[in-house]
Amino acid sequence: MSKTALLPIAEGSEELEAITVVDVLRRAGTELTIASVADISVTMSRGTKLVADAPIEVCSGNEYDLIVLPGGMPGAEHLRDSRILTEMLKTQAEAGRLYAAICASPAIVLASHGLMAGKKGTCYPGLEHSLADSYLEGEDVVADGNCITSRGPGTAMAFALKLAEMLEGKDTAENTARGMLAE
Repeated sequence: MSKTALLPIAEGSEELEAITVVDVLRRAGTELTIASVADISVTMSRGTKLVADAPIEVCSGNEYDLIVLPGGMPGAEHLRDSRILTEMLKTQAEAGRLYAAICASPAIVLASHGLMAGKKGTCYPGLEHSLADSYLEGEDVVADGNCITSRGPGTAMAFALKLAEMLEGKDTAENTARGMLAE
């Protein structure tokens, strides 16, 4: 049975981070759903239009092996302000299932809702203060238990491959990387 993942997006989410995660996880065999916290058609941070698979409300009753957040501004703020997504993330963390965020989202979303408490992580430079004692300097991708974080667009491939490894196994992640010439 394939693993499942949810990637929520909002107006102003970072497209490179979102699409890299979507592409890598789908190549690895993960059943991934893109969910919008607002309109189904979203304008990303650099003007790219992305159509979500479903609104977040439709996904809220489902259980996912991973919920992964792209960064980007003001996208991260919109994700932070989604009551439905916040409840899903808290349930995910409490159940011990994987949750992940890149760029601004570890600081803006996860830390804001207490989801970095007791975890080590990283985020986009300049937002480290939001992670306080959780911040690990110099790390591009940090996996601490069921929480995975990364720094930003330039680390999106390493982040996505780490998620693939944690969901689908090391061999699958390595084969996926090899197939994309990203080893």
